[in-house]
Amino acid sequence: MFVIIGAGLAGAKAAATLREEGYEGGITLLGAEHERPYERPPLSKGYLQGSSELEKAYVHPEGWYRDNDVDLRLGTAATSVDRAAREVVVGTGERLGYDKLLIATGATPRPLPFEGADLDGVHYLRTVADSQALRAAFAHGGNVVVIGGGWIGLETAAAARKAGCDVTVVEPEPTPLHRTLGAEMGEVFAGVHRRNGVDLRLGAKVARLTGDGHVREVVLESGESIPADDVIGGIGAAPNVELARDAGLEIGTGILVDASLRSSDPDIYAAGDVAEAYNPLLGRRIRVEHWANALNQGPVAARAMLGQDVVYDRVPYFYTDQFEIGMEFSGDITGADDLVVRGEGLEFIAFWLREGKVVAGMNVNVWDVVGDIQKLIRSGEPVDAKRLADPDTPLAG
Repeated sequence: MFVIIGAGLAGAKAAATLREEGYEGGITLLGAEHERPYERPPLSKGYLQGSSELEKAYVHPEGWYRDNDVDLRLGTAATSVDRAAREVVVGTGERLGYDKLLIATGATPRPLPFEGADLDGVHYLRTVADSQALRAAFAHGGNVVVIGGGWIGLETAAAARKAGCDVTVVEPEPTPLHRTLGAEMGEVFAGVHRRNGVDLRLGAKVARLTGDGHVREVVLESGESIPADDVIGGIGAAPNVELARDAGLEIGTGILVDASLRSSDPDIYAAGDVAEAYNPLLGRRIRVEHWANALNQGPVAARAMLGQDVVYDRVPYFYTDQFEIGMEFSGDITGADDLVVRGEGLEFIAFWLREGKVVAGMNVNVWDVVGDIQKLIRSGEPVDAKRLADPDTPLAG
């Protein structure tokens, strides 16, 4: 019997892979939400903007779990893991025995740490219900204040602006995405949002939220007040490690797992947002909260649970769509000491180098190059920066 805690993308892909690999034993997939497994990117992109239907976000058709003999239990949260008895305890008190266990519990948005954060009209984005609430709020127009200039903050700001809202983004760093992309690339996104009517308050910090039961203003530490009919908290997410911690598993920034996604308990694995996994390509552990990580780690964990000799060594990957920007990002800029740009305007590829080697690349409105960028990263070979910046020099070669 295999038990999977977390009915998101990683968990659903793990269950599917177990069946594809010929496993005929029992599979129980526990989901705290009442929605069957779905992918999260549409919640801040197409579905939030009204350009795609929710049905397209589901990982499998409704009957897939029944047809593949996967016991999908929605609205069923695991409350503890008894490692000695090899059992998972759920909210009803039922105990589910396991031979192998996968923890794919994801992450939870960090709550805004300000007075007034409990007012009505303060939103976060993680679930289908969250996205639906934001769609309803945007439909009324009005003033939307986004606190945090990261990926979720900027994507929700773009969706609100497209819906006709007046949008303000408050970010304490000097540019959006400052820690993720650095100042120069952060300024590219800042320029796009400004041109589309988003009011960016950079280098600004929130003091409190005020209102009469419903939020009405965001007050900055400078004393300035920004009108707000709705506020979106986008200050990051925390991995849901409580079950693992309480069970005595080793925890870092997430559940510590090896390259095969195995935890400190050889019968327990972790995948997706909650896993801090050793990546042989990078030579260190890393926790990644993006879609591709959940998509690809679930199958690797499943194969490892079946005893196969597998490792997870993919190049981290992320994509976003904001106004006129379509972007794909590959790699990890940690320790980068140089930035090389190929192209101009809003059609370019940015490369981050460390000691002359490409460690990350971001293609903006330039397509079908992710494979070439990731080959450069994987090669670990020094590159000629001038040739790298030359659009007439092929990336592959």
